[in-house]
Parts: sequence; C-alpha cells; structure tokens
Amino acid sequence: MAIAILGIDLGKNSCSLVGQDATGRVVLRRRMRRETVMTFGATLPACIIAMEACCGAHHMGRALAAQGHTIRLMSPEYVRPYVKAQKNDDRDAEAIAEAATRPTMRFVTLKSEAQLDMQTLHRVRDQLVGERTALMNQIRAVLLERGHIVPQGRAKLAASLESLLDTEAVSDLTPRMRSLVADVRERWQSLDGRIAALDAEFAEQARTDESARRLTTIPGIGALNATALVAAIGDVGTFARGRDLAAWLGLVPRQVTTGGRPRLLGITKRGSKYLRKMLIQGARAAMPTLRKSETLIGQWLRGLLARAHANTAVVALAAKMARTVWALLRHERVYEPAAVAA
Repeated sequence: MAIAILGIDLGKNSCSLVGQDATGRVVLRRRMRRETVMTFGATLPACIIAMEACCGAHHMGRALAAQGHTIRLMSPEYVRPYVKAQKNDDRDAEAIAEAATRPTMRFVTLKSEAQLDMQTLHRVRDQLVGERTALMNQIRAVLLERGHIVPQGRAKLAASLESLLDTEAVSDLTPRMRSLVADVRERWQSLDGRIAALDAEFAEQARTDESARRLTTIPGIGALNATALVAAIGDVGTFARGRDLAAWLGLVPRQVTTGGRPRLLGITKRGSKYLRKMLIQGARAAMPTLRKSETLIGQWLRGLLARAHANTAVVALAAKMARTVWALLRHERVYEPAAVAA
C-alpha cells in the first residue's frame, strides 16, 4: 500500500481509517481502537494524516507527528460537505481524507500541552463563575419570596446577607431558611476563593510569559484575556493579517450577498464564544476612558458613537482590539497609542 493521505474519524474507543494513494484512490479501509492507531502509524512511511479538530485530536496528532507524519486538523464544518450519500464512520473518514487534499482548505495548528493546560484552566474558571452566579440567583429568589428585594451586584447581596444572617435582628426568614441560606453563602464564598486562586495563577502567567505581558499593554486586555488569547492563538503566523484573527473570533459582519449586492448583517459569532465574550467585556470596560482620550482610537470612537449605537461601537472596538493583538504578537511590539495630530 502506498498511502499518501490517511483520514481518521476519531471516536471515544474506536476509530475509522481510510487511506488514499497519490491519485486519490482508496487503498485502505480499516477500523481499530485508539491505542492501535498509534501502533499502526508507526508501521507506515511518512504520509499526511488528516483528522477533525475535536476532543483528543491534538494528543493523537502530537503522537503521530513524533513518528514523522504530517498532521492536518480541520474544523468539522469544513469536512461536512465532502460526506457522500449516507453518513457513517467510514464515509466520515473518507470525507476527511478528501477534504485534506483541497488546496483552499483551512487547517488548525496543533496545540502544545501548555496551551491545552491554560485553556483547561480558563474553562474551569468559567464553569466556577457560572456556578457562583447560579448560587447568587438562588439566594435572591429565596429572599424575594420572603419579601427581601436585594439590589443588583455581588457586594450589595453580600451586605444584605450579612445584615440578615450575622445579626440578631428580627427577620422574615424561618430558622430553617436562615440555615439554608447560610449554607449556600458558604458555598458561594468557597467558589470565590477558588476563582481568586485561578485569577492569581493567570496574573503570574501574564507576568512571566513575554507574549501575554505584551498583550496586557492594550487597553481593555488584562491577565485573563491575555493568557486566554495566547493559549488559543498559539502560532500567530497562522493568520495572514489582523482581520483574519478578528474573523476567526467571530467579530466581523455576517455577509449575505446575492446578485452582486452586498448585504452585511450582525457579527458571525464564529469561533470561541469564551474569547469573544472576554474581548467584548474588555472593550466595554475600556471604552469610557478611550472615548475621552486625545488619541486616534479615541477620535475614531467618538465619530463612531455619533452615528451608531453604543453596543455596536463596543463590538467594533473588540474587533479592533483583536487586530491589535495580531499586530503585537506578529511584530513583537508593545501597544503605543498614537496621538491625534494638532
């Protein structure tokens, strides 16, 4: 068998393999367990191995790349059009091999262990924040049913709980509800401690990593955003220009063009929802200061706010921040705001 391209449809326990020769003819169809794929790859001469960029693909890709193979990871949505007729694991593997041969296909860069570790920490923190928000909403609902309306904000909720639980004042809460709310508050405080520990770890990583430290010079990007972006982007050379990075993050307008008439709608919302959310939140926090500054970006923001909604301006600023991130990583520079010419 002269296998030029090997397509692998990854599964939890077993994988489907389809091998094609240089002409595109299928010369191998096989199904084997994940650990057997590594052994089988060691017996093959160096070839192109294509997979979908899904869970476990980066680990297997690094193992196969160490054997001398060329790894090509693709987004599953780019592989779907190449599936012929009925969908099954064998057809999926054949479609993966077929898609990897296309000259216009976009591939995903293999991530290192350090990148995956940092992304995992961010996912855990995001989950903890969601759990904390759920607990706070639960406490608010319990208090509302007892006639206690708490203003918005974590600090105000904490102050209200302190007055209700830590004093001997008469309240509408029964003893059982007081103990229940106190228990939920302890879980909330425990989550606060775990989130603070992760934030401290991200801050330390931003101080020691040169790329992350460079990104923190951008207004609206702190240690949390910087470490998440560096871990997700990896090799910035994957993107030819800054707008490609903004498009990868889903911060560019969605295009619906027909008959030569361009029509732009809302943003595409492609890519990582977490990164896009963090950039938009950072832009929203930085916009009040930037719009008052006598810089080029401040002048641009004031002109944009004069003709567009504030939320539109926030997303546009987030897209500009994404382009700035690419420029700083590509040219290894720090952010230097340009002043408006007199």
